[in-house]
Amino acid sequence: MAHSTHHQEYRLLMTLLREVRRELGVTQIELGQRLENTQTFVSKVERGERRLDVVEFVEFCEAIGAPPQEVFARFIKQRQEAGTPRLKKAAAGKRTRPA
Repeated sequence: MAHSTHHQEYRLLMTLLREVRRELGVTQIELGQRLENTQTFVSKVERGERRLDVVEFVEFCEAIGAPPQEVFARFIKQRQEAGTPRLKKAAAGKRTRPA
């Protein structure tokens, strides 16, 4: 499991959140206000200095006007396309069950 904000997959998710925020024309200041927080909080999240839990991820998405399930689906797709080491390792270790 990824426990660090510096983990490749976590960085991928934070980059995606920043991209989606920008696509929707929301500034860090506006997002901070919508979250009843600060621009600094948003910046720290996007840079990976502050980790989000799943509830905060949903709130973050909703505050930028993006359906959380769609953002998460984009993350999964990008993660698969990137072929992260964990996915490659899991695929290599996969065993099929006899019929």
